[in-house]
Amino acid sequence: MSEFRGVTVVKKANVYFEGKVTSRTVIFSDGSKKTLGIMLPGEYEFNTGEKELMEILSGELEVLLPGREDWIKVKGGESFEVGGNAKFGLKVNTLTDYCCSFLG
Repeated sequence: MSEFRGVTVVKKANVYFEGKVTSRTVIFSDGSKKTLGIMLPGEYEFNTGEKELMEILSGELEVLLPGREDWIKVKGGESFEVGGNAKFGLKVNTLTDYCCSFLG
């Protein structure tokens, strides 16, 4: 899906890591949420509250998923899931555009 229709967008940005990762929250009529954002190159660690699907729209990164020892390469057009209440690491290699879906 290249666009969302009939949604609410929260104006205030979500800003992390001194502005190196930013996103905007999109709320759908059924109450589900996604964020659309940009990550600058760097290494980051995130915590999840609920299960997430990270779709990489463009760019290249590596992800270290919970319980894994190996980094997985992910590029534009690919995605990965992270369970709820978990930590995961990212090594963002190039400017990365992403969509994060919260799966509850």
